[in-house]
Amino acid sequence: MSERFRDWRFGLFVHWGLYSLPARHEWVKNRERLTDEDYQPYFDHFEPDLYDPRAWARAAREAGMRYAVLTTKHHEGFCLWDSDVSDYTVARTPWGKDLVGPFVEACRAEGLGVGFYHSLIDWHHPEFPVDTFHPQRDDLEARAKSAGRDTQVYADYLHAQVRELLTRYGTIDIMWFDFSYPGRPFDDGTPSGKGKDDWRSEELMAMVRELQPGILINDRLDIPGDFVTPEQYQPSGPMMRDGKPVLWEACQTLNGSWGYDRDNLDWKSPELLVRMLIDSVSKDGNLLLNVGPTGRGEFDPRAVETLAEIGRWTRLHSRSVHGCGPSELAPPQDCRYTQRGNRLYLHVFSWPMHHLHLPGMADKVRYAQFLHDASEVRRTVSDPEQTAQNTTMGGLPPGTLTLELPIQRPDVLVPVIELFLD
Repeated sequence: MSERFRDWRFGLFVHWGLYSLPARHEWVKNRERLTDEDYQPYFDHFEPDLYDPRAWARAAREAGMRYAVLTTKHHEGFCLWDSDVSDYTVARTPWGKDLVGPFVEACRAEGLGVGFYHSLIDWHHPEFPVDTFHPQRDDLEARAKSAGRDTQVYADYLHAQVRELLTRYGTIDIMWFDFSYPGRPFDDGTPSGKGKDDWRSEELMAMVRELQPGILINDRLDIPGDFVTPEQYQPSGPMMRDGKPVLWEACQTLNGSWGYDRDNLDWKSPELLVRMLIDSVSKDGNLLLNVGPTGRGEFDPRAVETLAEIGRWTRLHSRSVHGCGPSELAPPQDCRYTQRGNRLYLHVFSWPMHHLHLPGMADKVRYAQFLHDASEVRRTVSDPEQTAQNTTMGGLPPGTLTLELPIQRPDVLVPVIELFLD
């Protein structure tokens, strides 16, 4: 499964829950210190009548994504399926129908791998303590009343729900837990953190592997998982654990919010997002890019257009990303290399004037072409002793290959040159 995960390289993250109705960030209950009573109107009015998971999956596939991960339950505690151990589910809302099953079916119909996100935190469950991340953390009376709550009763609930998810929907490829915070106290120093003992993480992981032997599990149970998950930043290089490379996936948002956030206008450009995808693959990682659907169950039009724009790039450049990994060769400045076998892909982030010099590559490349249209990129090797004069370029270090580029940058988000190596 790990090799298939590497081949996929690009996935869709979907954050969807009751927080899509206030549309003020998925942590709105936390940020605004909302009580369960304050939050109840969103449950009472959750009716995603425009939900079309096939449209979501199709948009993902056309963007070049190969897998999708859905938030089955976020920190608010609301479940997108009809859980046997909770009444705080979509089945009790005006919508009244399972949302997870149709999502899984849609992904499979479009050829996408399927993953489930599941929050270890639950701000609604009666046995989950009021801790440093809880919406009522500043309410001393609420904290005192929660002192007798039993985290192991909550852990039983957590395990039961994960078992439901992994036995009702067929083969699941990824289990994405979120998140642990051991040793994290209240501001006054009172212990508050949650970690592997609270979740009974080793027991939980063993159950997941028993139910889904081929599944990949992330790293947020406070014990090592199958892959690591840098969030909202791009690693400076391949991710390592104990000095050895580890499977990784950068999870990123379109605009800084995971859930639907109506007034957040800080949208990343499609070009930046494509660069982030390339950057991840060049460092042997994946990119999991998030969309937060609206309360009616649609992707925001801005998200749809962004995915479509990325798709226009991946349609032409897929083979520089999917199934590719890093190269041992060092790329020129403002460029990234990815490689598959004897094909080296040069992604040009900053367009140079006419020439691009590749040190040490003079005798390694037998042909070069732009990937978007298969047009030849001419190559030259200059005499290292050549003297610069007027329009004649001076000699370059021995072994330097020079690519002759057009003055006009190709009309794609990131131009890619495919180099066929000897």
